Amino acid sequence: MDWKIELVYIPVTDVDRAKAFYVDQCGFNADHDQRVSPDLRFVQLTPPGSACSIALGQGITEMAPGSQKGLQVVIPDAAKAREELVAKGVDASEVDVQPWGSFVYFADPDGNTWALQQLPPRD
Repeated sequence: MDWKIELVYIPVTDVDRAKAFYVDQCGFNADHDQRVSPDLRFVQLTPPGSACSIALGQGITEMAPGSQKGLQVVIPDAAKAREELVAKGVDASEVDVQPWGSFVYFADPDGNTWALQQLPPRD
């Protein structure tokens, strides 16, 4: 039986600001934005090429804004990813080269943190 992660909740204070950050600055696709009731808004965004999406909104999680730490995404080229993020105004780290991959780190406006990993060459 396969188990597939499909959705990860990202706790934010301002849904519109977070949506703009992820779509306009990080290049995520805006899949859904539904206000279900006055107290419930569901926004689903997907990183390019990913089978797993993120959800943010109002009334969807009890996590404190900014408390989602260390989400990791595999990318083909760390330097290029960093260049694209910085060009769109994202405060991204320099490329951190480790034996297990090259990493770029950044945070959203609420402080939820991300790591982008370029996998090392494999034999």
